[in-house]
Amino acid sequence: MSEFALPRPAFHALTLTGRSLRFGTRNAEAVLVSLVLPVLLMLVFVYFFGGAIETGTAYVSYVVPGVLVLCAGYGASQAAVSVSADLTSGAVDRFRSLDVSGFSLLFGHVTAGAVRNVVATAAVFAVAFAIGFRPQAGPAAWMAALALLLAYVLAMSWLAACVGLVARSPEGAGAFTFTVLFLPYPSSAFVPVDTMPGWLHGFAEHQPVTPLIESLRGLLLAEPVGGTPWVALAWCSGAALISIAAAGPLFQRRFR
Repeated sequence: MSEFALPRPAFHALTLTGRSLRFGTRNAEAVLVSLVLPVLLMLVFVYFFGGAIETGTAYVSYVVPGVLVLCAGYGASQAAVSVSADLTSGAVDRFRSLDVSGFSLLFGHVTAGAVRNVVATAAVFAVAFAIGFRPQAGPAAWMAALALLLAYVLAMSWLAACVGLVARSPEGAGAFTFTVLFLPYPSSAFVPVDTMPGWLHGFAEHQPVTPLIESLRGLLLAEPVGGTPWVALAWCSGAALISIAAAGPLFQRRFR
């Protein structure tokens, strides 16, 4: 593809997306963890704890939506590390000397992360089917579930990119991973909220990932979802819009 076949910003964004994808495949440890960790967690919960947890349905059917959100959040959070690594290595200075915009750079990291997330999500679904997950969703429900999951990935990826702009080292940016991995636990991802201590109910019911998990579970299992998907979409849209709006000023501030 010639540089002149597309507007310059679009050409830069696509080129940097390809760069991020190539770098990602060279980091074998990160690829392995992003694929294996969610699968291992699902197997641990289903086979170690599932027999002791009463959810009213097969536990594998209950837990898969939570594992999908956990997987998506972890994959998205890696954008913080990759953005911070570019900043500290001097790569961004070289790109700026070539008149590459900060948005193109961040777009490349976010889009590459979304592509990696698609692969990780497919791996989770494959293992879930192998151990007994049987969704009842029709084509429209599948599309809605995947669209919500993609919205969450993009929102978390842009938020992670902003964290990478603020962090002073890749190690500091990596701390964001812990936050994203922790968030599904005090939610309905692995156990019903009403089994948690009363003081935790308010947070567990109203934090961002709970409506997303409830929406995915309802859509995939053909259960009523009411307005929950719209609540999940509002959380994701709000986080994405705020992060995208903040990314430009944060990038400029970093290079004052």
